[in-house]
Amino acid sequence: MIKKIRNSELSTGGLMSKTIITILSSFILLLAALPASIGTARAQSSSVVLADAEASKLVPAGFYFQGQSAPTQMRNSAVARLAKDRHVIAGLVDTAGYSSDVKEKYIGFLITDSPIMVGGRELTTGAYGFGFTSDGKINIFDVGGKQVLSAAIKRDESMKRPRPLMMSKSSDGIRLYHGKDYLVVGLK
Repeated sequence: MIKKIRNSELSTGGLMSKTIITILSSFILLLAALPASIGTARAQSSSVVLADAEASKLVPAGFYFQGQSAPTQMRNSAVARLAKDRHVIAGLVDTAGYSSDVKEKYIGFLITDSPIMVGGRELTTGAYGFGFTSDGKINIFDVGGKQVLSAAIKRDESMKRPRPLMMSKSSDGIRLYHGKDYLVVGLK
């Protein structure tokens, strides 16, 4: 009988030990994840849209898409620094020499040197063409013309003087505008 009591006490103690270990393990995992989420929040809050003079050093003079090259409309280009040495470059191109089917889906380019979120969707590092649809979406294509992403855009009716393309910092991140339409761009 003494042996049974000791085994019973040991098994209750074992259960108690397992519960404490589980709670401590969960707490340690939570603490380990905390710096990563703080780092992402800091990176988003440190995002900045570069001034035209600084941006012009990073924006390419032209862009290749689907077997053709078009000059960049420098006045309609923008660059955002999302973190140290992490940029997103966007610009409209002169599509005068393009066929009508290419013009319908491609009006500009987006270059990113790190994975980003575009309108809540993930986009990997790379160079892309993009276009806006009449039903409120942005379509993003690889340079061969294959669609890689489609995301809903929002409308900013309070925008006083919309431009064909611009970036602006806001409380929700960097906004990439096409007129009054925009989507939020940020680090993944």
